[in-house]
Amino acid sequence: MTARDTPAVEDLAQRLRPGFVLGVAAAAFQIEGAVAADGKGPSTWDAFAEQPGSIVGGDSPAIACDHYNRSDEDVALLRELGVDSYRFSLSWPRIQPDGRGSINQRGLDFYDRLIDKLLAAGISPMVTLFHWDTPLPLERDGGWLARSTAERFASYVAAVAARFGDRVAQWVTLNEPVSVALQGYGLGVHAPGRKLLFGALPAAHHQLLGHGLAVQALRAAGVVGKVGVSNMHSPVRPASNTLLDRIMARAFDVLINRIYADPILLGRYPNPPIQVRPWFRALRRVPAADLRTINQPLDFYGVNYYYPVRVAAGVGPGGTPEGNAAAQARLPFHLKDFPEYETTGFGWPVAPEHLGILLREIKDRYGKALPPVYITESGASFPEPGHVSGPVRDVRRIRYLAEHLGHALKATGPGGLAHDVELLGYYVWTLLDNFEWAAGYSQRFGLVHVDFDTLKRTPKDSYYWYRSLSKARLA
Repeated sequence: MTARDTPAVEDLAQRLRPGFVLGVAAAAFQIEGAVAADGKGPSTWDAFAEQPGSIVGGDSPAIACDHYNRSDEDVALLRELGVDSYRFSLSWPRIQPDGRGSINQRGLDFYDRLIDKLLAAGISPMVTLFHWDTPLPLERDGGWLARSTAERFASYVAAVAARFGDRVAQWVTLNEPVSVALQGYGLGVHAPGRKLLFGALPAAHHQLLGHGLAVQALRAAGVVGKVGVSNMHSPVRPASNTLLDRIMARAFDVLINRIYADPILLGRYPNPPIQVRPWFRALRRVPAADLRTINQPLDFYGVNYYYPVRVAAGVGPGGTPEGNAAAQARLPFHLKDFPEYETTGFGWPVAPEHLGILLREIKDRYGKALPPVYITESGASFPEPGHVSGPVRDVRRIRYLAEHLGHALKATGPGGLAHDVELLGYYVWTLLDNFEWAAGYSQRFGLVHVDFDTLKRTPKDSYYWYRSLSKARLA
């Protein structure tokens, strides 16, 4: 089977509208390694990874994919892949080791070179300013629970904008603030490992405030690129039609979706069901001026979609779809499986039709306040060997990408379920197998296989499929 023979290449290529962006996405901490090179400071994730039991298998991010030293090879892979855009993040502690004060010029220089390499290869840079790696000194001062971190973030963004503002095509302020607040501060399965449950909500608000201040900093710097944000969104369904399940599903929708989108797009926090409003009391006391700052005009809105969620009332097994959390046992709701769907290596349901449903729900909720949309992350991990000597036949990943992109195009096309959503592009998560946060190297999302002993890169069949898709639209 050739890449052109695999699912939907010709059909998908014909349905890609002129100017539609095909891209791939990555995050600094997951690929760069070089954790102390050239003046980089420690991050919350460096500290978290050193705690016994925090990372599956005790895996270390110290080397990861060694992208810091192999960026030439990785840009060559991107060029050969034929993508229009590469979404990558900047490491805040590599650029500003303490999260305040002096800027590390060697850190800026690394990204300066990377941006120039991408442009020389004809690849448009989409830069994410924060993808979870908070400078450790700031965390010791309260991290995102402290309002001052939002202000520090804006200062860092101003320095970055002054250096790269003339060459970056798109800026993403935050990636998935829900993951930092829920996984990191609420359940403790991610850095910084706090288990505050609803006491983590100030970390959500201060990230959003940081977003608004960052947008202002980018605009003040006169950057030429478009400005947006990337939020994870999941359609939420009750596990049954009972009143309690429906209330808990609405509460969970507020918790993972609306807390982040409503202030950014509408300038207000949502009203949770009356039965659970005490859980969200921290968001009822925020200054009105903060909401005005958060509600900045945006050029685009990034949607990261991986799976739908079913919620049931009562304590149950497990934590989040990413992994178990002891703190979950203290919550009056739990997540249920979708038995009708196959699952990824993470156990996430493969439900591509829910992407179109999600886009419809977002448009219905935000109307004219919703800017044009990018799918800024979409991908899946599947079991694969650590060492390969020949082709990597990842047919399930090809099918996953073809179906998700296909549903997004169908939904936003003429007569589609979300025909009034302006969909600008689709970014695959991710280019390289990488350090998958608390899962270490146990989950492989990449279009390119990485042998973490030798660091050899081997393009998978999905890489060649995506390359064929890119080429076919030009045929």
